[in-house]
Amino acid sequence: MDVLKTMAPMKVNLVSLGCAKNLVDSERMLGALAESGLQIMESPSDADVIIINTCSFIESAVNESIDQILELAEYKKNGGCKRLIVTGCLPQRYGAEISEALPEVDMFLGTAAFDRIIEAAAGDPKTPRCIIPSVDHIRRYKTVPARINTAFPVAYLKIAEGCNRRCSYCIIPKLRGKQKSTPVELLVDESRRLIESGARELVLVAQETTNYGVDLADGTDLVVLLDRLSDFFPDARIRILYAHPESMTDSVIQMIAGKKNIVPYFDIPIQHSETKLLKQMARGYDKDSLYRLFETIRSKIPDAALRTTVMVGFPGETGRDFRSLVKFIEDVRFNHLGGFTYSDAKEQPSHRLSGKVAAETAEKRLDELMGVQMGISFEHNRRHKGRIFEVIVDRQVETGLYEGRTVFQAPDVDGATYVRSKTLTPGALVHVKIEDVFEYDLYGDPV
Repeated sequence: MDVLKTMAPMKVNLVSLGCAKNLVDSERMLGALAESGLQIMESPSDADVIIINTCSFIESAVNESIDQILELAEYKKNGGCKRLIVTGCLPQRYGAEISEALPEVDMFLGTAAFDRIIEAAAGDPKTPRCIIPSVDHIRRYKTVPARINTAFPVAYLKIAEGCNRRCSYCIIPKLRGKQKSTPVELLVDESRRLIESGARELVLVAQETTNYGVDLADGTDLVVLLDRLSDFFPDARIRILYAHPESMTDSVIQMIAGKKNIVPYFDIPIQHSETKLLKQMARGYDKDSLYRLFETIRSKIPDAALRTTVMVGFPGETGRDFRSLVKFIEDVRFNHLGGFTYSDAKEQPSHRLSGKVAAETAEKRLDELMGVQMGISFEHNRRHKGRIFEVIVDRQVETGLYEGRTVFQAPDVDGATYVRSKTLTPGALVHVKIEDVFEYDLYGDPV
């Protein structure tokens, strides 16, 4: 109680880095802080306490996190900030090493210590500077946590934490532990709260959404969850991100095909197309199975939007392997594609592989691949010209112009649909006729 009294006048700002899963952690911390009497501020310049929830999945994410920490640390010198707190994957990955490198930071919380955020903000001198428990301490939720949704009109629903796979390039299991699926009833309850607060689209996220329920004793799986959410919330869009080729089953595809409010959008990161590299990555599938998967989806849902993520420059990737990957992309013709270069680290099993690819070579391959995808995305968009789509309005860009999304555009990772109007509001649903198309974005007018 004394801690809460001490905290009552405090103002806090939180910066969330990385993926949507990280954003949910940030929103839950904000919810806990607000319940404890803190005032949530939009700008760090107005805050007594600044929190940075970090990502460290690949090298570029680590660098972004460190740059953001150093930038916000300036508010301790030239602003009103009294405490700077770093949470999440960066301290979990580097532990004491990162704390020694960043003396500007007052406190570090690992991924199993988000529940200590109130204590961290209070600044009790008896509290250790670093609280980084083992990821084995991450527990499955038993109640719906307090939360402030910052992604309106979207709401991300984290259906599981952690991952049971051991991909050779990935450290997520070390940062998040084994998979822990949240029971269906809690997810339905959380969804209800999010929708009652104004969310128009629920986006299901996890490290592997299609593996949901494998750790639950009641036999629940993603099909059961989707069926419940779809029936309970018929007026909300439901979207799935972060599927896995091995666990994207026919039953999931059929569920998506049979429910009007589950959008026919398939985000299935493949990482690569070449079987020998997939084996080295410990991905558990091969090129032929990938072709079959995407052919199956399009045969059952002809208008389905396909999205994937690929990695170039993995150890052992030859020029011929890269050319085969490009051909695979040209064959499947994904609507959307994200790419990144392999990021090496000594704690990854892939670090021990031979055939390292020069960073400059990997960057050139990525540029070429994204150039190919740009042309494919443009061809997909050209077919939309003159058609009418339902668009969720996300925000006003300027007077007379709004940014929104169709069912085949996921928030933040795909292009957008820009709507010319003077009378819309964020969260509105509007039917839009597409008049102009570009590589990634669409422009249209309400009808």
